[in-house]
Amino acid sequence: MSTPRPVHTPIAGDIIPLSEVPDPVFSAGTMGQGFGIENPPGGEILAPVSGKVAMVAKTGHAVGIVTEDHLQFIVHLGIDTVELGGEPFELEVAKGDAVEAGQRLGTMTTGPILDAGKSTTSVVVIANSKKKVERVEITEGPAKAGAEVAQVFPTAPKEAKAAQAPAQTPAQPPAGLSGYDAVAWDIIEGVGGAENIRSVTHCITRVRFYLKDEARADDARVRANSKVIEVVKAGGQYQVVIGPEVEDVHDAVVARLGGAGDATEAPAEEVERPSTALGWVKYGFSSLIGVITGSMIPVIGLLAASGIIKGVLALLVNFGITSSETPTYTLINAISDAVFFFLPIFVGFTAARRLGADPIVVAIVGGVLCYPDLVSLSEGEEEHALLGMSLNADFFGLPYHMAGYTYSIFPIIVGAWLASVIEPWLKKVIPATLRMILLPLIEVVVVSLAVILVLGPIVMFVSTGIASLIQGLYDLSPTISGLIIGGFYQALVIFGLHWAVIPLVAQDIAQQGHSYLNAIISATMVAQGGAVLAVFVKSKVQRIKTLAGPAAISAFCGVTEPAMYGINLKFGRIFVMGSVGGAVGGLLTGLFDVNMWGFTGSIIGFTSFVNPEGIDSSFWGYWVASLAALIVAFALTWFFGFTDQDFDAGREVKKVRLGRRDAVQK
Repeated sequence: MSTPRPVHTPIAGDIIPLSEVPDPVFSAGTMGQGFGIENPPGGEILAPVSGKVAMVAKTGHAVGIVTEDHLQFIVHLGIDTVELGGEPFELEVAKGDAVEAGQRLGTMTTGPILDAGKSTTSVVVIANSKKKVERVEITEGPAKAGAEVAQVFPTAPKEAKAAQAPAQTPAQPPAGLSGYDAVAWDIIEGVGGAENIRSVTHCITRVRFYLKDEARADDARVRANSKVIEVVKAGGQYQVVIGPEVEDVHDAVVARLGGAGDATEAPAEEVERPSTALGWVKYGFSSLIGVITGSMIPVIGLLAASGIIKGVLALLVNFGITSSETPTYTLINAISDAVFFFLPIFVGFTAARRLGADPIVVAIVGGVLCYPDLVSLSEGEEEHALLGMSLNADFFGLPYHMAGYTYSIFPIIVGAWLASVIEPWLKKVIPATLRMILLPLIEVVVVSLAVILVLGPIVMFVSTGIASLIQGLYDLSPTISGLIIGGFYQALVIFGLHWAVIPLVAQDIAQQGHSYLNAIISATMVAQGGAVLAVFVKSKVQRIKTLAGPAAISAFCGVTEPAMYGINLKFGRIFVMGSVGGAVGGLLTGLFDVNMWGFTGSIIGFTSFVNPEGIDSSFWGYWVASLAALIVAFALTWFFGFTDQDFDAGREVKKVRLGRRDAVQK
């Protein structure tokens, strides 16, 4: 028999079983075992157990505490109170603080909760109870804040091992769940339950999970969901490919995990750290891809739309409908260029959310980088030079390089990282009564100066060097570069590693105004669309046609994952035929020296190939390369890539483990 652990109620109220809490996420036990507190009068919030604060929701409605025996307690104040923006709560602790049972954590005011029509019923749950807890016994009825109201019985070692074994019969969703909520519930259960999820984000087509134990995920169960196209494991992520409905599924997943992204973060001591140099390299690369993905995804659509508008504006000028001297041109140009010019503000906000810093503070730092006087200062005459950078400004007599940070991405991401490092420390040393003013004041000053004086010039030097290296390799032989990149780029998409390239392309377009690399990438999208289009036209199997038609449209709109995971990869040779088409398109793109002035590629992005100075060979070369990629991929797939007998035989791509890397074979 395991020794029980006492648990105290964090607020006064009536103690009720978790099953009576008016929220299906908690009442069904999705978040773990625990108890509810009904009709709390408000007032002080106390720590239910002793341990270390592992999570504090930015809206103040939830606190996570990890005990010495690694039980993960979550105090969730009210139901759906995340929507109130923190008004009812004032928390006085920060992540990393040590607390004792009964210690004051802050206060809760029930008036704003009731005025908003929300329930004040609060809960205490153990997030990892499926793995760590045998049962929880509670004492129902009225209780004062700090009173002992529950006993937690930890799982014995042998029982814990048995608890980790997959159940013979999958759990069934709670009654009443439908639509995306049911999809989210099924995916969460498939990846090992809410307690196995460290964090979750999404890109254009995939819900990306960081799991605590990837071995607990049931790939077959996740794939069996009708909304799931494929499962991919790469870059330390468990990626569930959804397609165009990814945002709806992601939002439903987050809602079922408690409504706040903070609630999905694992305590630092629970995260497995590498033990070798190679392990640290992989860990660092995985973290970098995750940060880039989380930072860029919210603005990708805006970049794509702005690129199309830029192309349309160029066409209007080319056909004499307007000119660059007119107010009409100025207005349309502002609409198309604003997202690029102010990238540090937008990316700063999204990067801060991904890294756990205050998004508003980091967005303000982005605003500092875009401030007109500093932009003018960056264009000043060179006074001295260091490593090829002009020392064109000084700070109290100290010379430094004032770079131009408008249109930039990487410096503000580094700034968001710095903010995420210093912010928890500032919360510890600044008294709670002064924190609202002093914390943003100090953070904005320190991060702004660090980026402008030190980090920014270094990052710009490195990122510009990488871009110059890529351009130099392309200049050596555009044709060969196009052939190689065109043939293999979509292989990066398989593992989600193309996110290491996308910011380089975006920054190249933002700063230089064009990108040869993006023109090659565009041809690979058309080729994969051509391959799946051949399947749609040729196949007589209705289920295949239903998948292939929308997938082809998606690829021609610049998103290839539905085509690749829904059809091309599952029937081996189709992806290869599409890649051959991409190689041909890339070769012709290089041969005709095709350039690209917008972010959006594939067929929908044809306006991105209009030179603002006038239609030139890039526009016609784009059409030649794109049509060649489409025709080659279509023809090869039609004749050699697929028959309906392949589908009837159930042939599809399998993943095998080669060393520690995923490979794809038929």
